[in-house]
Amino acid sequence: MNEEQRIASQQVNQPSTSNTKTEKDYSKYFERVITAPSLKEAKKRGKEEVKYHKDFAIPQEFKGMGEGRKFFIRTYGCQMNEHDSEVMAGIFMELGYDPTDKIEEADAVLLNTCAIRENAENKVFGELGYLMKYKRKNPEMLIGVCGCMSQEESVVNKILTTYQHVDMVFGTHNIHRLPHILKEAYMSKEMVVDVWSKEGDVLENLPKKRNGSIKAWVNIMYGCDKFCTYCIVPYTRGKERSRRPDEIIQEIRELAAHGYQEIMLLGQNVNAYGKDFTDINYRLGDLMDELRKIDIPRIRFTTSHPRDFDDHLIEVLAKGGNLVEHIHLPVQSGSNDVLKIMARKYTREHFFDLVRKIKEAIPNVALTTDIIVGYPNETEEQFQETIDLYREVGFESAFTYIYSPREGTPAAKMVDNVPQEVKKERLHRLNAVVEELSAEALKKYKDAEVEVLVEGTSKKRDDMLAGYTRRNKLVNFAGEKELIGHIVKVKVTDAKAYSLRGEFVEVVKRHEVEV
Repeated sequence: MNEEQRIASQQVNQPSTSNTKTEKDYSKYFERVITAPSLKEAKKRGKEEVKYHKDFAIPQEFKGMGEGRKFFIRTYGCQMNEHDSEVMAGIFMELGYDPTDKIEEADAVLLNTCAIRENAENKVFGELGYLMKYKRKNPEMLIGVCGCMSQEESVVNKILTTYQHVDMVFGTHNIHRLPHILKEAYMSKEMVVDVWSKEGDVLENLPKKRNGSIKAWVNIMYGCDKFCTYCIVPYTRGKERSRRPDEIIQEIRELAAHGYQEIMLLGQNVNAYGKDFTDINYRLGDLMDELRKIDIPRIRFTTSHPRDFDDHLIEVLAKGGNLVEHIHLPVQSGSNDVLKIMARKYTREHFFDLVRKIKEAIPNVALTTDIIVGYPNETEEQFQETIDLYREVGFESAFTYIYSPREGTPAAKMVDNVPQEVKKERLHRLNAVVEELSAEALKKYKDAEVEVLVEGTSKKRDDMLAGYTRRNKLVNFAGEKELIGHIVKVKVTDAKAYSLRGEFVEVVKRHEVEV
C-alpha cells in the first residue's frame, strides 16, 4: 500500500442531532485518518527505546460507551491471540459492554485473527462474508478485524476493497486503543483502519476477562527477532520486548491467591525473555527459578526456540516442583539443508545435543514439537531425515503442517517446487509416525496412577471428565462434575493413540477460588 492509500483525505461527518444515548452524538466535526500497515516498516529493527507504562487506565470519557450493548469475540490461532482476546474482553467490559456467545445478539463483533498459515486467513475471509447477513439485519452492528492478519498490507487492501461492511481494522500493537477505535467507528460512516507497523510500548495494568478460573495465560514478552524465512510473526508482532520480572511475578502471585492451578507463560520466542534488558542480566531461567517459589501447582511456557534454550534454563527446570516435565521444542525439519533455508540457525546435530542435555537433566521429560513438510526444494531424502530425527528424539506428540507461503516472507519468493500431492503424502507418512510414537508413549501409563488437572467434561462425552497430566497427556475418566478445577489422582485403565482413559482415585489438591 502506497503513502496515498495509507493516509486518507479528511472525511467530515455532520454530527447527529438525535438525543439518543449513542456515540454518534458529538458536537464537533470529525477528522479521519487511515493508518494502514507497511511491510517495509514492519521489517525494520531499530534501536528505538521501548517505553514501559505501568499506569494504563481507560479514560473517563469512554466509560459507559457500552451501556446496553453486547460484544462477541472470535479468536483464531495461538495462545497469544487467546490472551489478547482476554484483554480486549476486559476493555469491553470496563466500557460497560456485556459479553455474548451469540453473534446475532452482539452490537460489536471482533475477529481476532491469525496470519501464520493461509488456511487460517481463508477461514477469516469466509467468516467476514458470513457476517454480512447479520450486518444487513442490524446495520448498527460494528464488525472489526484485529490480530495478526490486520498487520499485513495485502489483507488490509483486500478488506478495504472487498469487505466494505467491516467497520474497523486494528492490529496487534494497539489493542489498548480499542476505546478510541470504537468511538471513531460509531462516529464515522467509513471504515476505521488503525494499524501500527512498528511495535508499541509495553503496557501494564491492561484489564483482562480471563476464560475460566483454573488455568491462566501470562504474557512475559512480545515479538520475535528470529526471522525464519517462512514466518510472518516477526512482521506482525514486532521486535522482542520483555515485561519486567517484578510485574510478571506479581501477576502470578495474584493468580495463585485467586486459586488458579496452572499458568502458561507466553511469548512468540519465550526463551529469548530478558535478552533486551540493558540494566539487568536476567533471563527465562532466572524468572522460572523465582516462579518456582510461588504456591501454584503447575507452570508451563511456550513457544521456545532451540537457539535460545540455554544451560541455565535446563538446570532450573530440572529442579521440578511446580515446573512441569513437558517441553514444547519446535524443530521444523530434520534436514540441515532445509534448516539452513529456513534460517533456523541451528543444525540437527545442535538439536540432538540440546535434547541430550535436557534428557540428562530431566529423565522423565516429555518432548513435543512442530514440523513443516514440503518446504521449497525439500527432497525425499531430506524429508526422511526429518522422520529419522523424530524417531531418534522420541517426541511424544507434534503439530505437523504442510508448508504454505506467506506473502512478505523470504520463502514466498522461493520457487514452491514440491507438488501438492507430494506434500500431502509426506504429511500422511509423518503423521503415521507421530501417532505410532504417541501410542507407544501412552502405553507406558497403563495401570499407573497419574495426577490430572480436571478442566471440564470430555469433548465427546458429557458424562466423562477430562484433564491433563503434568506431562501434558489428555486423560478421560468418569467422575462427578464437582471435581472440575481440582487436581486428582486417576488410575489409567486404557491407552489410546492420543489419550488415556482411567478411574478416579482421590483428590490431590482442591481448587479454592477466592471470592
